[in-house]
Amino acid sequence: MSASLRNYLAARPEELKAGPIAVILFEDEVEVASTLDHALRAGFRTVLALSPEPLALEIPRERVQPLIFDTRRPDAHVNAVNAVNDAVPPGTWLYYGYNAEYLFYPFSEQRRVGEMLAFHTEERRASMLAYVVDLYAPDLRQFPDAVSVEHAMFDRTGYYALGRKDADGLLLDRQLDFHGGLRWRFEEYLPEDRRRIDRIALFRARAGLRLLSDHRFNVEEYNTYSCPWHHNLTAAIASFRVAKALMRNPGSRDEIASFVCRNSHEFRWNAQQLMDLGLMEPGQWF
Repeated sequence: MSASLRNYLAARPEELKAGPIAVILFEDEVEVASTLDHALRAGFRTVLALSPEPLALEIPRERVQPLIFDTRRPDAHVNAVNAVNDAVPPGTWLYYGYNAEYLFYPFSEQRRVGEMLAFHTEERRASMLAYVVDLYAPDLRQFPDAVSVEHAMFDRTGYYALGRKDADGLLLDRQLDFHGGLRWRFEEYLPEDRRRIDRIALFRARAGLRLLSDHRFNVEEYNTYSCPWHHNLTAAIASFRVAKALMRNPGSRDEIASFVCRNSHEFRWNAQQLMDLGLMEPGQWF
């Protein structure tokens, strides 16, 4: 039987003492195996697989810890990520995402995530910006949940950034709000606070650090896209999550006949494609 996240963290298990650690919130059973396999191939030492009910894992997987947690409640990511942050040693690299989401970073086919984060640490960075790139199936009649790993498509253009302002209306240093993909094309079906595609998905644990509901942190430097001196690495998360939601929402599913548009393109499941389109930045790492 799977332990609860709370009990697991309270026990301070050995696998929490070294990162990088992936925290994946499974909101349903769509692409459970592919999500876990992708994270394991990336090189995460431990994957915390959170779900409301035990996951149907066909085979045991080393480095995967299935844990019970209510991932469907509002802002579930906030409580989960903050709890893990408080339980691991300060400085541990953490990643968080959802099922049917796949992390890519520069040269991820040849380099493990630990190598990339070691370089990022040497550049005195404690967080990494990721762009969530929406994936979708080309034929919603054949794939009514909009999910198809084999035939995934995405928007190759239509991404833009706006300066991020503080409560007084002043521009924040090295912070931008990024938009694009399905959240932009079908924004009328999404609340305004859910339309950004930027997420600080990789970060180092720190005492007092708190993830906020909008995927930003309470430490402003964590929300920056680079250091003041030069461009830094960024990552991308290829995600079916928005497409799934639009197909499940009664207000949108009967209004959307297809996600395909003139800028749709086949997703090739490699980091180079994302770098070529400017959806990922290698920085000084070659």
